Parts: sequence; C-alpha cells; structure tokens
Amino acid sequence: MTLTADVIGLVPGQLVLGPLSDARGRRRLLLGSTLVCEAASVLCALAASVPLLVRWRLVQGASGGGGIVLARAIAGGVEAAGRSGSHDGVQRGADRGAGARRGVLAWTGTWPPMFLLLAVVSAGLAAAGWRVPPETLPPSRRHGGGLRRTGRAFADLARDRAFLYYALTVAFAYASLFGYIAGSSFAPQQAYGLSATAFSLVFALNAAGMVALGLLNARLVRTVPVRRLPLIGLVVSTAAAAVLVFVVLGPPWASRPSCRRCSWSSPAAGSCPPMRPCSGVARASGAGSASAVLGACMFGGGILVSPLMGLGDAAVAMAVVVAAGAIAALLATALLTRR
Repeated sequence: MTLTADVIGLVPGQLVLGPLSDARGRRRLLLGSTLVCEAASVLCALAASVPLLVRWRLVQGASGGGGIVLARAIAGGVEAAGRSGSHDGVQRGADRGAGARRGVLAWTGTWPPMFLLLAVVSAGLAAAGWRVPPETLPPSRRHGGGLRRTGRAFADLARDRAFLYYALTVAFAYASLFGYIAGSSFAPQQAYGLSATAFSLVFALNAAGMVALGLLNARLVRTVPVRRLPLIGLVVSTAAAAVLVFVVLGPPWASRPSCRRCSWSSPAAGSCPPMRPCSGVARASGAGSASAVLGACMFGGGILVSPLMGLGDAAVAMAVVVAAGAIAALLATALLTRR
C-alpha cells in the first residue's frame, strides 16, 4: 500500500506540474518540488503508524513526480532523442537500484533509514538543481496557463496518434516493470531463499544493465531507425519474461540456482526503453504537457499492477504480470505504430 500510494501521487504530480511548467518555467518548479520531496521523506521516516506513512508517501510521490516530469521536459527541450535516452536509461536504472539500497540498509533491521537516505538524495538534487540546469523555457515561449490552455494541450496530444500509440506502449512496459519492482521484494527471498545480500546484487545487476543500455540507446537513436529500437528491446524483454514464467511455473529442474539467477537478472534485457520515440513528438514549448501525459501513462500502469503483488503466490503473480506487460507492449508497438 505504501508503494501504491507513492505511485498514485506520481501521476497527479506530473499532470499538474508538467503543464504548469509550460506556463511558469522549469527550473523553479524543479527546485521547489525536490525540496518538498526532501521534507516528505523525513516525515516518512518519522511516521508513527502505517496510515500516516501511507499519507506521507502520497505527498512524496506527488512531489517526486515533479522531478521526473520536469527533468524529462528539460532534456526534451535541449536534444530530444539523445538526452532523453540518457535520462530515461538512468531513471529506469535508479528504479531498479532501489533493491540494492534495501540490501545495503538491511543490516539496520528497520525501515526509516531508507527514507532518511532519500531525504539526503533529495537534498543533493536540490543543491544540483539550484546550481546546474539552466532555464530551458524562456518567458517569450511560455503560455498564459489556465485550465482551458492546459486542457487544449492535452487534447492536442490525444489527437496525435503517433504520440498516443507509443504512450500506450510505455504504459504496458511500465506495468511490467512495476510488477517486477513490487514482486521482487518478496519472490526471490521468500519463495527461492535469496539472502538480502544476493537480492541486492541481483538488483544492482539490473540497475547496471538499465543504465548501460539506456546510454547506448541514446547513441543508437541517432543512426538506427527510431521504431526499430523499441521493437528490439521489447522482443528481448518478452523473451526474458518467458524465461521467468518458465522458471516459476515450469518443471522442478527449472528452479535450479542457475535458472533462478538468469530469471531474476533477465528484466535488464528489456532496457532498450520504448519511450524514445515519444520524447521528441511535442515542441519544446509543450514538452511539459507531453512529459506529464507520458509520465501518467508510465506510472498509471504501476498503479494497476502493484496491488496485485499482494494476492496469492508472489512469484507467480510477479511472473504473470511481467510477461503480460511485456507482451502487451510488444503488440502495441508492432501493430499500432506500423505507419
């Protein structure tokens, strides 16, 4: 429920702050949302009950959504294909790196240090946001804001079939990703006996694969046809998901340690992220709204699948969600983006 609350906060946080940045600029909103996320992280660490923790996680997600949507809008405004590829590769690697942080902090025997670490990270990001990124949307290219203008921007994106079809692909791909993130906290350790250290190493391997392939993709997107990259990544990730399903539901010999290591490492294979073509669709002046819609699709998938991980066998639920999301993302790209 705490993960679900965080993801629920991410969606409206992006849908509000993205269009608002098209009217007010990127840099100040980025700094402000990061500072709120820092405060919410501290309050999560100090929460005296689970309901209170869930509430502060919602605030943490909404403010953290500002960092996601605004960083993507800034990257898209500078050089959509290349820099957005690097940004998304690092972002997805950081998602996977959460497991490594859990393993590193396991020796404390309690959960508040994780949120204190997030507060420290947010403070560092706020300092970097103050000193490093320029304002990429000058006042002359901003619009007046207002609900009518925001609604018009969203309506324009809804009519853009190229953007919409790739955004659907992203939604399915992130449903698969969040199925893995939510389920892997339980399945490898409870069902297959991985230690906290081994689990953190598997997550670190995933994070390294995500970052490396994301950065490679940022270079390839300049020379390889843009539709081919997500198709390659999704084919590989679907094959990896099939391995995971086979290990979980297949014959007993498939659960030997070598197969388990392969299956828990396999999601890194799908790291040619299918969101590259989306990133360059909108003009820089509307990148905030485009980034908000894309982010809502990404984490909307996470909202739908995260609660499913608490139902039934954790390993089976994780494998089924990962495979279903990967297959749906592949079909959406192969069938809807042919033109």
